[in-house]
Amino acid sequence: MNQYINKPTPAFIAVSWVALFAGAAAYCIGLFNAQMALNEKGYYLILILYGLFSAVSLQKIVRDKLEGQQVTAIYYGLCWASVAICLILLALGLWNATMTLSEKGFYIMAFLLSLFGAVAVQKNIRDLEYLKNQNSHNNLEINQRINQLEIKETEMYED
Repeated sequence: MNQYINKPTPAFIAVSWVALFAGAAAYCIGLFNAQMALNEKGYYLILILYGLFSAVSLQKIVRDKLEGQQVTAIYYGLCWASVAICLILLALGLWNATMTLSEKGFYIMAFLLSLFGAVAVQKNIRDLEYLKNQNSHNNLEINQRINQLEIKETEMYED
C-alpha cells in the first residue's frame, strides 16, 4: 500500500485545516446570528457535529478497506448511511426553513466545506502516521542489518 501514499505537502495540510475551521466557524457563526428558535439552532448544530463525525468515520473505513484491513459490511454500510442521512436531514431542514435562498446556500456551502476539511485533515493525519511508522520500521530493519553485518565481521576477525 505504501506505493500509493505520498507525504502530504505543508500547503495541503494547512489548506485542509483552514477548510475545516473556516467551514465550521462560518456555519456556527451563522447559526449563532440566525433569527430562529433555539430548538432549530440545536437541530443544525447537531447536524454539523454528526456530519463531521460521520464523514471522518467514512473516510477511515474506506481507507481501511483500501489497505486490506478487515471491514464488516454492516459498519461500512452504516458509515455511508450516516453521511447520506446528514445530507438528507440538512436538505429537509433547509427546505422547510423560513430563510432566504442565500442563507440556505450559505449553510449548505459551510456544511460541505466543513465535511471536506474534516476528511482531508483525517487523511493527512493518517498518511503522516503511516509514513512515520514505515520510516521507523525501515530504520529498525536497517539497524538490524547493520548489527548482523557487525556480528559477521566480528566472527570473521575472531576466526
